[in-house]
Amino acid sequence: MEYNNFRKKELNPAQILAIGFAGIILMGAILLNLPIATLSGKSAGFVNSIFTATSAVCVTGLVVVDTGTFWSIFGKTIILLLIQIGGLGFMSMATLVALIIGRKITLRNRLIMQEAFNQLTLSGIVRLVKYVLVFTLIVEGIGAVLLSLFFVPIYGKSTGIVYGIFHSVSAFCNAGFDLIGNGQSLTPFVTSTYLSLVIIFLIIIGGLGFSVLLDFARVRSFRKLTLHSKLVLTMTAILLSTGFILFLTLEYTNPLTLGNLNFGDKLTAALFQSVTPRTAGFNTIDTASLRDSSKFLTMLLMFIGGSPGSTAGGIKTTTIGMLVLTVVSVIMGREDIELYKRRINKEAINRALTVFIIALSIVLIVTFLLTIIESDKAFIDIIFETISAFGTVGLSTGITGNLSMIGKIIISMTMFAGRVGPITVIVAIAHRNKKKALIRYPEGKISVG
Repeated sequence: MEYNNFRKKELNPAQILAIGFAGIILMGAILLNLPIATLSGKSAGFVNSIFTATSAVCVTGLVVVDTGTFWSIFGKTIILLLIQIGGLGFMSMATLVALIIGRKITLRNRLIMQEAFNQLTLSGIVRLVKYVLVFTLIVEGIGAVLLSLFFVPIYGKSTGIVYGIFHSVSAFCNAGFDLIGNGQSLTPFVTSTYLSLVIIFLIIIGGLGFSVLLDFARVRSFRKLTLHSKLVLTMTAILLSTGFILFLTLEYTNPLTLGNLNFGDKLTAALFQSVTPRTAGFNTIDTASLRDSSKFLTMLLMFIGGSPGSTAGGIKTTTIGMLVLTVVSVIMGREDIELYKRRINKEAINRALTVFIIALSIVLIVTFLLTIIESDKAFIDIIFETISAFGTVGLSTGITGNLSMIGKIIISMTMFAGRVGPITVIVAIAHRNKKKALIRYPEGKISVG
C-alpha cells in the first residue's frame, strides 16, 4: 500500500523539468557567489548571484552587475556554461552524458525530453536530441569563428577568440549576455554591418526551433514542410519584416537612436532592433532612448518571442499565429480553423489560448507588484522589464541594477516561469493529469461580445 501511494506521488515530466532547471540555477548561484567568481575577490551576494544564474539558465540576459567588468574568468565561464545548459535544456545535456557513457535512454527520460522540446509524440525524440547537440556545436562553432574574425583585430588574439566563442553561444541561445563592458552591449558597433548580420543569423537560427530546422533540412522545400514548420516560418517572416519597417519609421529621425546614422546603418540597426526582441537581448542602439511607441512595439515582440522547441522564450510564434487564425475564422464565419489547406484541431487552439491567458496574467500580476515595490520607477520601465523577463529577452531601459532585493527576486521568478513555460509551470504546481470526464453535462448558451 505504501509503495502504491509513493508511485502515485511520482513526479510528472513537467515537475521534473521545473525542478531540474531550479537545481541548475541553484548550483550556478552557489558557484557565482564564491569570491573567486568576481574580479574584486568579494562575494557578489546571494541575491545577485541567483539573479545572474537565473538570467543565464533562462537565457534572458538581464543583469544586476556588469558581466564584462564584474565577473572573473571563473565567473564568466560559469555564466557561459549556464547559458549553454539553459539554451539546450538540461535534459539535452543529460542525454549527451548518457549517450557518451552508453547508458540506455528510458521511457521516462523520453517523456521529459518530449515536454522539454514541446513535441507532440515520443517518436524520434532521441534522434531529435542528437541532432540538436550536433547542430548546436556546428552553428556555434561557425559563429565563434566569424565573430572572432571581428573581435581579434580590436581586442587581440586571445581576448578576441574568447569574445567570439562567448557571444556566439550567447546569441545562438538567445541569451543576450555580452562581455563588452559598462552595460554597452553591442552599441559601440552599431555601424558594423558584419557583426550585426552574424549576430542576427545566430539569433534567428536559435529561435526557429530545432524541429523546424530538422524538418527543413530533411525536405528543403516550403511546400513539403509540416504545418507546424510552415506556421513558424510564416509568423517569423511577418514579425521580422513588420518590426523592421515600424522601427525604421518610428526611430528614423530620433537623434538618440537612428537619427545620426547614414541610411545603410539605419537599415541594419532597424533590422537588428526587430530581431533582438525575439528573446535575444543584445542591442546596438540605446533601449532607454527609444520613443515610447518603439518601446511598446518592442514589448509586443518580446511577449510573442520565438518558436516552440527553440532557445527562445515568450508565448511563441505558433501561439499568436493560431489565435490570429481563430479570430479570422470567427470573422469569416468559418466552422474550422484552417491554414495551408489543413484544419487545426481544437485542442491546439485551446492550448494556445491557455498559454496566452496565463502569460498575460503573469505579466499583469508581476507588473502590479513591481509598481508597488518599485514605486520610484516609471510605469513604462517597469512593464518593459517585466515583459523582458517573462519573454527571457534581456532588454532593459536601465532599471535592472537598481531594483530592490524583493524586486530582483520577483524578476528572477518571472524569468524562470518564462523559460520553463506557463503551462509547464502550472502543471508542475497543480500536478495535473489529463482525465476523461465520466459525465458530460447538457450544453448551455452564453452570450459573448
